[in-house]
Amino acid sequence: MAGDDVFEAISPDVGEIDEAALSEQMEADPDATLATLARMTGATDVALRAQAKRLAASLFIDLARTTRADSRGIGRIGSVPYRPDGDVDLDASAEELVEARAVRRAVSPDAIRVHAWTAPTTAWCLLVDRSGSMHGEPMATAAMSAAVVAARAERDYAVLSFGRDVIACTAMWEHHDTDDVIDRVLALRGHGTTDVAGALVAARQQLAASSAQRRVAILLSDCRATEPGDVTGAARSLDELVIIAPEGDSAEAATLADSVGARWTTASGPTSVVTALSSVLDRTP
Repeated sequence: MAGDDVFEAISPDVGEIDEAALSEQMEADPDATLATLARMTGATDVALRAQAKRLAASLFIDLARTTRADSRGIGRIGSVPYRPDGDVDLDASAEELVEARAVRRAVSPDAIRVHAWTAPTTAWCLLVDRSGSMHGEPMATAAMSAAVVAARAERDYAVLSFGRDVIACTAMWEHHDTDDVIDRVLALRGHGTTDVAGALVAARQQLAASSAQRRVAILLSDCRATEPGDVTGAARSLDELVIIAPEGDSAEAATLADSVGARWTTASGPTSVVTALSSVLDRTP
């Protein structure tokens, strides 16, 4: 179904979206529907734009959450050596506590363990190529990718867009709600040249700000650089790189991946990127 047909189906009245019709179109053609909804987030009608943003964020987040959350990337409570911000792990520290009390000496901090938040073991940095068209389906694919990364990471993640320069939709040291991040991605507009090397360098800088043990950069691009720079060198400087290229336009992505040992796959649209990301991220590095 063409985008104009989807628009007429889900917005029969000026300035409104029929949510029942939206659900029907999602069943019939989810990619075209998400692409149309993504375009509608830039509508000049204020009410329509606000409704489209709300529904788009909800749909992207719900679809992203159908994938397995990466528990390795989520900070959690664990038993760790003593530190002031933790609560004493009585089971792990019982022997020291009993002995210290029996001989009337001070408890040794070195023998005490506490319950405290541990750092996530995986940090993610999504790089969205905005140098080409960022209308409709490419925009929806980028927003879906951001939602999947947010769903997996929960904590340490960044989403950067790049053309000639790099813009942070959310940086590693920031904490935005997922719907806010999606809104920022949907506000991107395609233009300019493509500095792939600069984007990869920016990803390395973002990932270096995390204390995670595993650091993964995800490049959503055809990898066709039009700005000078050492793309291969920048890619090799990353701990781990995965590439998602557009289906039918993946030659440069395949070449880059093969040259640096990165994992890669293709996606044909916003819904397929969910499976594509899961398949490439769950593959053993």
